[in-house]
Amino acid sequence: MSKTILITGTSSGYGKATALHFLSQGWNVVATMRRPDPALFGGHSERLRLLPLDVTSEDSIAALVEAAGRVDIVVNNAGIGGVGAFEAMPMSLVRQLFETNSIGTMAMCRAFIPQMRERGSGMIVNVTSTVALGAFPLAAAYSATKHAIEGFTASLAHELAYFGVQVKLVEPGYAPTTRFGANAIIPVTDLLPGRYADFAQPILAAFASPALTTRESDVAQAVWTAVHDGTGQLRFPAGADAVALAEGR
Repeated sequence: MSKTILITGTSSGYGKATALHFLSQGWNVVATMRRPDPALFGGHSERLRLLPLDVTSEDSIAALVEAAGRVDIVVNNAGIGGVGAFEAMPMSLVRQLFETNSIGTMAMCRAFIPQMRERGSGMIVNVTSTVALGAFPLAAAYSATKHAIEGFTASLAHELAYFGVQVKLVEPGYAPTTRFGANAIIPVTDLLPGRYADFAQPILAAFASPALTTRESDVAQAVWTAVHDGTGQLRFPAGADAVALAEGR
């Protein structure tokens, strides 16, 4: 019987690539996004279900659990970006980053753990970032949200192992094609007051032409590897830059 994987944040980028990869391998896929759009996945597949989800809403998560039914794997990929000088970031933005990237992931885990615990099987894969593998300027608040999930996941893996449920981390690098900076809630140029602009110039220039990057397919493959891992490995860096950072720690 085909297994079912549920993936959050599938409207583009890593989430969409992961959904397409598992579909191509014969899995049933529940792809979630705020506003489901079948056109994003081209041709119709009877193994694909698109469901609405706002990870910051308890009601939305509860409705998803009810609609999704049995799920073997949950991939928490949904997230938002925030780049700029921390001094210039309004606390409303900081809270929004944590609500989506950290608390949203935790809420999704809490929602799907019961069915997995009762079955004595299942897996949760939390997607973080290479900001958790090193120190990156202009990403203090965003880094904090991802470090929170790294610690949360490592602890959760221990307590759920007792019930036969696995928990994994996938750590993507920087993918220019996902337009992380351009899609931030507040443009980075609005968060670089005064002399911060001079400080940021070489950093942003380096991001414009990085030596190593991550592709969406790298993340999809890392999730696939994590799901099929039988060694108990917790962390799976995704992308050439992520692997280099992980090996250098």
